Amino acid sequence: MLMRPATAAVASQSPRCQVSKSELDINTLVGSMELMGTRISYGRNVEIFGEGEPAEYLYKVVSGSVRSCKLLDDGRCQVTGFHIAGEVFGLELDEEHHFSAEAVNDAVVLVVKRRAIIGLAARDADIARQLWAMTARELQRVQDHMPVLGCMNAKQRVATFLLHMGSSGRNEIELPMSRQDIADYLGLTIETVSRTMTQLESDAAIHLASSRRIVLRNRAALTRLNA
Repeated sequence: MLMRPATAAVASQSPRCQVSKSELDINTLVGSMELMGTRISYGRNVEIFGEGEPAEYLYKVVSGSVRSCKLLDDGRCQVTGFHIAGEVFGLELDEEHHFSAEAVNDAVVLVVKRRAIIGLAARDADIARQLWAMTARELQRVQDHMPVLGCMNAKQRVATFLLHMGSSGRNEIELPMSRQDIADYLGLTIETVSRTMTQLESDAAIHLASSRRIVLRNRAALTRLNA
């Protein structure tokens, strides 16, 4: 599969047959995307879409991971979120993207024309509700991110991030992103992130098995930091 912008790749595909309701074997938004989408491969750090570009497509991570970014006035890039396999991104309330998206590592992304999903939602109330709920959750997550970080110290920010990454219940997590990505997401320097993780290991809250593999040894201690 080629590593190229989604707009060009999808436009080059032959038009797919319209998917009727009877052909949908599972009446969910993600199930619809699977049937209607095109899979595209992206290499590490390759842009999927840019801030300010028309929001013509919806995206679902098939494998790998993706980061959402916002260009700040001083030229720095603020990471606003990470998306892992199974997650949908690129959701907007209007007609353009307010963030850019890049592959964190080699990733495969399912790309679906937005108007096809909107058309399906117009005919199916369940799909419409799912689309609205998913969009609202994503926008709320972004809106909540910066205010919360503003009232947290470095240890609280890192602890919250690790708990979120381990929200599936597993105590051993493999981070797909670099320390620099984490720093850009948490509003810290890479040195502060590394120093804070070392402090959490000294506190016996985590174990740094490697730079990317982290064991959450004491979830309660991590949670208490934000109490």
